[in-house]
Amino acid sequence: MKRTVKRTLALVLMSLLVFTLSTGCSSQTGGSGKSGKDEIAMITDKGNIDDKSFNQGSWEGVTAFSEKNNVKAKYFKPEEASDAGYLAAIDLAVTGGAKVVVTPGYLFEVPIYEAQTKYPKVKFILLDGSPHDPDQNYETKSNVASVVYAEEQSGYLVGYAAVQDGYTSLGFVGGMPVPPVQAFGYGYLQGAEAATEDLGMKDGAVSVTYHYTGDFAETDTNKATAKTMYQEGTEVIFGCGGSVGKSVIAAASEANKKMIGVDVDQRYDSDMVITSAMKGLGSSVKQVLESIYKTDSWDDFGGKTTTFDATNDGVGLPTTVIGDKKADAFDRFNKFTEEDYEKVFATLKNGDVKPVRTIDVADADGYATAEELTSGLNLKKVTVEVR
Repeated sequence: MKRTVKRTLALVLMSLLVFTLSTGCSSQTGGSGKSGKDEIAMITDKGNIDDKSFNQGSWEGVTAFSEKNNVKAKYFKPEEASDAGYLAAIDLAVTGGAKVVVTPGYLFEVPIYEAQTKYPKVKFILLDGSPHDPDQNYETKSNVASVVYAEEQSGYLVGYAAVQDGYTSLGFVGGMPVPPVQAFGYGYLQGAEAATEDLGMKDGAVSVTYHYTGDFAETDTNKATAKTMYQEGTEVIFGCGGSVGKSVIAAASEANKKMIGVDVDQRYDSDMVITSAMKGLGSSVKQVLESIYKTDSWDDFGGKTTTFDATNDGVGLPTTVIGDKKADAFDRFNKFTEEDYEKVFATLKNGDVKPVRTIDVADADGYATAEELTSGLNLKKVTVEVR
């Protein structure tokens, strides 16, 4: 009898294992709902749900909405980080009953282009991208809300804050020169320039070492690049590009130097992080979900691209510390305060300051020269060295 029970259990476990492997995804349920189905699904990119970056920031917006509004939600992590892998995860989510699918990042642009036609009754929220086919033919159907962010504004804020705080030797370590990363970097330089002007500093008073790693990975090479910058006198580096930031954090910790995070508040990753150039991932997700479930205003987002910026909680620096309502989110600055931040943020919100998002770059892959950065961004007091 015992042998029969053991054999039955073994067969059950084996069947479960085969099923799990065949789906190609792992998932976790969050929130609650009146029905048994998970209405909202989020598909992660190649990162994890706790990556303290794009996936986590997006998922936190989903769960905050689902828990408050009694709508069940689940996330799926594709087994394969490819168009086919992402589509398989979308298929699994829709088969499981998802009526809304949230996808964070430009890696979903091609999969969503196909999914929007395959599942016309499902609403898709594509963060930081616009649907297109492999040949770069763009089309956003009425069941897709394309959300992008004004990274140049967020970059501007951290560049301004760094110089106002007394840093004069700055660094920028970006991933690949794709539009969002470029915009972060361009804004960073413009913010630094504006701060030098407000402080009445001389031409050339602030220097910036500017570098793209060519990837979005945490590698020893990227860490060594940042470490060399620190050894040469760079005081603070803006690490911009997914896991590239982890390489910068590691270098900063070893060198006992400062760094600036990106996308979400990365102060929890290291004491070396003084602030972060944030995107309002959670806020934007919640606003679009509200248009579906609360205000019946999907047409405000569906079939178009919406930019989230300083006017609609789309960008900013962290102003609170998770778990401590009395803590000062600006405590890692030397002298830059929340009041200083509110003043410069207001200039973006009211339109007095409009950072440049794009410049003319001769290189087909988007790698700007120091001359192109200087002329395109009208830099006078900030000098740039490109590596």
